[in-house]
Amino acid sequence: MGRGRWAALVAALLIGGACAVGPGGEDGGGDRPEQQPGPQDSQAAVDDFKSDAEGAVAVADDYWREKLSELSVRFQPISEIIAYRSDGEVDCGGQGIPRNNAVYCPAGDFIAYDVDWAAVMYERIGDAFLYYLLGHEYAHGIQVRFGIQYRYTIQQELQADCMAGAYIGDSIRGSALTLEDGDLDELRKGLIAVADDPDQPWFAEGAHGSAEQRTSAFFAGYERSLSACDLR
Repeated sequence: MGRGRWAALVAALLIGGACAVGPGGEDGGGDRPEQQPGPQDSQAAVDDFKSDAEGAVAVADDYWREKLSELSVRFQPISEIIAYRSDGEVDCGGQGIPRNNAVYCPAGDFIAYDVDWAAVMYERIGDAFLYYLLGHEYAHGIQVRFGIQYRYTIQQELQADCMAGAYIGDSIRGSALTLEDGDLDELRKGLIAVADDPDQPWFAEGAHGSAEQRTSAFFAGYERSLSACDLR
């Protein structure tokens, strides 16, 4: 789902767990995947990965520019998208971002993701998941622009899931993206993969939501656009 197709996007979102660094953090949990992009990967695959990531961000920029204009809100794109490879390589508000993670950092208005982990998830789940990843993290930046704050992390995270769904669904309906066979299944698998453990208290700091909650929030936005997301 690149511009005009579901092309690869770096799938780097949490596999259960709490926000690692501020709003929008996605803790990968568990050990680092053994497979990492490197010399064994074809240059074409690496180029596709980079191209698709850039394309997904461009679609998000265009989408939110239009939507915020409709709401009479000044649009400012996310300042930077940073790919990192090591614990603490990227700092957010004085705290190093760990591996196996993707976060929106309000302190610097940037999205950062572990590129090695992202590449593995990209292969395991599919290209559609990266659009969800960047859509979810970009949504946290939009929440900041609206001044949206919640008492509980789960409220913030489920709204971001809904906004990511709206971004993808509206972009498909507007022909900025094209839905291909298997994309919706990839999204469902990804949402289940990033859900909290069943015993995670909903009110805990860093809670993101159960598989059912995250799937419901995402597809509410996907089907009904931002009207489902309580953005205003």
